[in-house]
Amino acid sequence: MKQYNFDEVIPRKGTNCVKHDGLKLFFGREDLTPMWVADMDFRTPDFIMDALRQRCEHEVLGYAMPPESYWNAVRGWLKNHYAIESEREELHFIPGIVSGISFVLQALTEPGDGVLVTTPVYPPFLDLPQGGHRQLVCSPLKIEDGRFAIDFEDLEWRARQCRWMILSNPHNPGGTVWGEEVLRRLADICYRNNVNVISDEIHADMTLAGHKHVSFSTVSQHAKDISITFMAPSKTFNMAGLGSSVCYCPNPSLRKRFFGYLDGYEVAMGNIFAFVGAEAAFSQGEEWLKQMLHYLEGNVEFLQNYLREHLPQVKAVLPEASYLAWLDFSDMGLQHDELKDRFLNRAHVAMNDGTTFGGSNYRCRFRLNLGCPRSVLGDCLERISASLE
Repeated sequence: MKQYNFDEVIPRKGTNCVKHDGLKLFFGREDLTPMWVADMDFRTPDFIMDALRQRCEHEVLGYAMPPESYWNAVRGWLKNHYAIESEREELHFIPGIVSGISFVLQALTEPGDGVLVTTPVYPPFLDLPQGGHRQLVCSPLKIEDGRFAIDFEDLEWRARQCRWMILSNPHNPGGTVWGEEVLRRLADICYRNNVNVISDEIHADMTLAGHKHVSFSTVSQHAKDISITFMAPSKTFNMAGLGSSVCYCPNPSLRKRFFGYLDGYEVAMGNIFAFVGAEAAFSQGEEWLKQMLHYLEGNVEFLQNYLREHLPQVKAVLPEASYLAWLDFSDMGLQHDELKDRFLNRAHVAMNDGTTFGGSNYRCRFRLNLGCPRSVLGDCLERISASLE
């Protein structure tokens, strides 16, 4: 059995990657260690690269269509990992989950319709409704025992104003895994209030030991009837640049309208490498994924121990899935802008600003990406700690 090396530090600067080469644009300086954009600094697995190289040996890169082997790999992954018994007609290729959410809002809502999210949340969940002139409705999450928790009383009240909800499952930031009972209760609330649900499950494959991902559509018939689910190999296998995602829509009425939009406007046709890469990931990825998750679990434990020993004032929501920690520095006695300045100009570490996940309620919060070699994580934590002295 091959052993993969996740300790390897791979230079990425100069490859036109957002995470490294976008630092100047987004943070104003280049001499930063990027711990922000949600991709990993590990090598894309060899079996994916081999499949891409093999396809390139046929030196014609014309228009592509997904082969039956691609759909078999997708359906097998959904069945084996999430008990989703999908039919081929219930699935559609999507060039990216953010694009997919945008397509749902364009196809199935009207300007002024309410779109519900729980905050803090991945910034495009906030930006897409507002950019499309929909009404953004936010239900703040609570912190219970160091985890994010849904305030169901608040959520139900706000759901009455909405037609759709965008659900982050698992949640981003913080990697909270919503359990079956939580999702069933959420489905009942949305069903009662005629709210359909977009379930973004891009981090599902990255559920860590001791936790289990539950796909929203599987918790009840109500959930199945009102949901469109997006999944992708992009975060899991570090292949986001290929733009390869998949949509599962079991409700025939929703499916006819949504897939009709995708096909009618030809916005989700796919490309050669998206199909080849995803098929390789879903058909050959089990062992690599197992080893990668074990390494991430070690990074989460490393962060937890470091904070306990060196920064006990920092309150953390540590991931149960994925590699995105949510750090609360509000007990450090520093204002938000001072914290930002110290992290960038003293520590030289780029993290995501918490205010972009839902506004001023999340001042002094920052999202930290743990998808990197442990030596890089340790070095960044040392610099963050020193910048706060």
